[in-house]
Amino acid sequence: MPQPNIQNMLKQAQEVMAAQQEAQEALKEQRVEASAGGGMVKVVVTGDLKLESLTIDPDAVDPEDVEMLQDLVLAATNEAMRQAVDLQEKAMQSASGSGGFDPMSALEGLGLGDALGGLGMGGGGAPGGAGGAAPGLNRAARRAAAKKNR
Repeated sequence: MPQPNIQNMLKQAQEVMAAQQEAQEALKEQRVEASAGGGMVKVVVTGDLKLESLTIDPDAVDPEDVEMLQDLVLAATNEAMRQAVDLQEKAMQSASGSGGFDPMSALEGLGLGDALGGLGMGGGGAPGGAGGAAPGLNRAARRAAAKKNR
């Protein structure tokens, strides 16, 4: 079996980390906007999840119904945050690439797949699957799965 090239794996990991860092920096410059109440409340959030602005139409301010205004602010803020998180996820996926560096695969290539006691959740089958214990589980979980299959 050929030995994995540790230098190549380290270089790959560094490249992925650099790409993710660049993506995080770029997210600081991106903005998402959400509104509620037909545009009466508008919220702008940056790609790094900072609330940048909150605009409230004066017609939305009713001293007799503060609760409605609070609900509109919450709705707009939550939607903007959801959009910003989506933006982050897409940026990180792009930075990692579809065939990006997989640290668990690298450990397995070095013969260290079990070094973390199954904590990485990588390389495993389904718990209690056919053929006994699943290789991706830690020792206690493998014992429980084996007992269950008896």
